Amino acid sequence: MGAARVAVVTSKGGAEVDADLPLILAALNAAGLSAQAVAWDADRPQWDGYDLAVIRSTWDYADRLAEFLAWAEATERVTRLWNPAPLVRWNSDKRYLLELAGRGIPVVPTRFVEPGGSCDAQDFDGPHGVVVKPAVSSGARDTARYEPGRGADAERHARMLLDQGRTTMVQPYLPLVAEGERALVFFGGVFSHAIRKQPLLTEAGLIDNFRVPHPCAAPYEPTEAELRTARAALAAVPAPGDLLFARVDLALDEDREPVLMELELIEPNLFLRINPQGLERFAEAVAAALTSPR
Repeated sequence: MGAARVAVVTSKGGAEVDADLPLILAALNAAGLSAQAVAWDADRPQWDGYDLAVIRSTWDYADRLAEFLAWAEATERVTRLWNPAPLVRWNSDKRYLLELAGRGIPVVPTRFVEPGGSCDAQDFDGPHGVVVKPAVSSGARDTARYEPGRGADAERHARMLLDQGRTTMVQPYLPLVAEGERALVFFGGVFSHAIRKQPLLTEAGLIDNFRVPHPCAAPYEPTEAELRTARAALAAVPAPGDLLFARVDLALDEDREPVLMELELIEPNLFLRINPQGLERFAEAVAAALTSPR
């Protein structure tokens, strides 16, 4: 029998900038697998010819969500897909934060405004300002923060998104984000490594879709409280079994307690270039996934 075939799923744009992609391919092939990068929307790829498809840098999915979700469901019918299609659908809309909050996970307080819903400038003000972003987005696209007293500007941002038919999120700005956002990476349900990165929304009132996505990312040793919060968030995910990969993004609230910002289960940067041991753990998790039931 030949080596198991693994599709490392990317996109045209993602493959050009994914620094981890060549490392992943080399690690999987060195582990005795036959791995190759395949764009999720490539012309007629034979997904049933792969033993496993691992979603990685499909970084255009938010702009083509219906098409991407249909691809995930169709692919899962003919091969193993990780993470699974139902979870991809669930995680693609940040309204999952409400579900996690309802399950007792400490989440950044979030209000969702649906297209056609009512809102005014008072809904977009707070002691430290607010963050406005679409519920379906990746890489902080169409996202900005607004300082206290700029509620009218924040409302205009929200109405722009709502007029496009996009559900909009409003969150209080957490001042301790200035100490860095934490990203905890898990493989097969087991903590692997973490990084801390500098704040992304450094300039108030600016929608900048060309920001560096993870400024000054560096290795980080999470606290026990951060690990507990991350594990609790993953335990609350509505999916059977452990996930092949997950990234839990946290920040500190005003009491210096960790709160969930986002749970990244579709195509997160896993910072494998920063952590070579993480790359080894990822390859081990992929090998283990090959034995999972379809």
